[in-house]
Amino acid sequence: MTRLKQDTPFLHPDCEVTDATFGRYVEIGRGSRLAHCHFDDYAYCDRYADIANTTVGKFSNIAAFVRIGATDHPMDKASLHHFHYRSADYFDDADHDEAWFAHRRGRRTTIGHDTWLGHGAQVRPEVTIGHGAVVAGGAIVTKDVPPYMIVAGIPAAPLRARYVPGIADRMMALAWWDWPHERLRDALEDFRILKAEAFLEKYE
Repeated sequence: MTRLKQDTPFLHPDCEVTDATFGRYVEIGRGSRLAHCHFDDYAYCDRYADIANTTVGKFSNIAAFVRIGATDHPMDKASLHHFHYRSADYFDDADHDEAWFAHRRGRRTTIGHDTWLGHGAQVRPEVTIGHGAVVAGGAIVTKDVPPYMIVAGIPAAPLRARYVPGIADRMMALAWWDWPHERLRDALEDFRILKAEAFLEKYE
């Protein structure tokens, strides 16, 4: 009996989940906090991830203590403090500023398919991480990351491409992440042993 199921996400203890949806075979690590996000098929996050206002692609690998789509404070107003948008917490006769919360939720972050975000990485709102990209541990990503690029640092900057020219385009055209579960199982040994170019040559 497999631990992960196609119809129910595997949530470890102490998760906080608000307005989140899940694809098949999804796993959410202990103590993670998810808000207004979607995890597509086979995506997972490790312990204590904090993910908001984000679409997570298929087969995404999100390490422990990653933060994605961190909500921001209104820097152009008289105060940064949340008393003026979480106002009902402070004043009996005031409501929360729902327009501000809607603004935050509208600043979506997108994590592509088959990506890897290392331990403690941060990805800012409205950033797109391309398919197959790698974000090094501790990096802070403030700009879009091209597909199959490895980035690191604060702010994150490109280190190198994962593949030689042409392989990334071919991999995206193959789009193996859209294969049915049974085809993934049939190709499992090739995923294990073949380098990317050999895999493409066999399955293109």
